[in-house]
Amino acid sequence: MAKTKMKTNRAAAKRFKLTGKGRIKRNKAYHGHLFTAKSPKRLRNLRKSGILAPSDEARALKMLAGGK
Repeated sequence: MAKTKMKTNRAAAKRFKLTGKGRIKRNKAYHGHLFTAKSPKRLRNLRKSGILAPSDEARALKMLAGGK
């Protein structure tokens, strides 16, 4: 009998996307509220996405059920 498949962690699936080269794209933190205390330059840079650190990639891939 076939081994059961691992379910995708839906919270992780909404936060991470795989790039073409297999890295994991993420959004920056601290862009939710209290904008008056943050400079326009800081807010502009927080809009950009980032790449997940290599040390966290294995955990995130496992939550995404093995990736592709």
